[in-house]
Amino acid sequence: MTDGPAGTAKPLAMYRQVAADLGREIGEGRYGSGGRLPAEGELAERYGVSRGTVRQAMALLRTEGLIASRRGTRRVVIGTPRPQSFGELLSFTRWARSTGAEPGGRIVAAETRPADATERERLRLPAGAEIHAVRRLRTLSGRPVMVERTVYPSAVGELISGLPPDTVSHTVALEESGVLFADAQHTIDLCPADAEDARLLGCRPGDPLLRERRCSTDPAGTPIEWSEDRYLPETVAFTVHSSATSGSLARRSADEA
Repeated sequence: MTDGPAGTAKPLAMYRQVAADLGREIGEGRYGSGGRLPAEGELAERYGVSRGTVRQAMALLRTEGLIASRRGTRRVVIGTPRPQSFGELLSFTRWARSTGAEPGGRIVAAETRPADATERERLRLPAGAEIHAVRRLRTLSGRPVMVERTVYPSAVGELISGLPPDTVSHTVALEESGVLFADAQHTIDLCPADAEDARLLGCRPGDPLLRERRCSTDPAGTPIEWSEDRYLPETVAFTVHSSATSGSLARRSADEA
């Protein structure tokens, strides 16, 4: 691995690769709970990157609840098994594949239109601004499990509208186009299935669905997406782990919860 020229997105992609590789080793138990990662210089030499790239990777691992930093010591592994990563929680496709399931989906509707009041508030848009709205049915190994309703500000929406209709992960496609997801706020509750939910998911109108509402922002804090995902409740569950050093939210198959 080598760092790219200054001002390009390549170093960001590189630190994610370093973090992913170290996260995999942590998940395999290579360092043990409470063990220490190799020194910064050793990691920089191993991956052929700068120390700054290693520090970015360490920051991502801390965000994902895998390591903690203690003064005067190398980064300490908080524990294994690995909690779900930020990328897996954000992306239905990454999460599904991490469980061994095959993700799928089809676009039900897509349109560019003026944002309503809630969308303007969530995406911090001025009056009259347009958004790109996409509704998709998501499947796990061919089984319908979730209806995804996502709106994007116009600049991001242009990228989404240009994707092939069979694109499985919009999140990954946006990252590959240089749109970086840094933070997300999740609200999870129950809501009744509407007529469209019932038709797509095979349930009855009014049946309770597990709803996740999510607002994601880039590193500068600018909103990238506002999404409402409605799951059949017997297919998925969300769990929260809290400790003195970290907290993490994870999405799991219902039979694992």
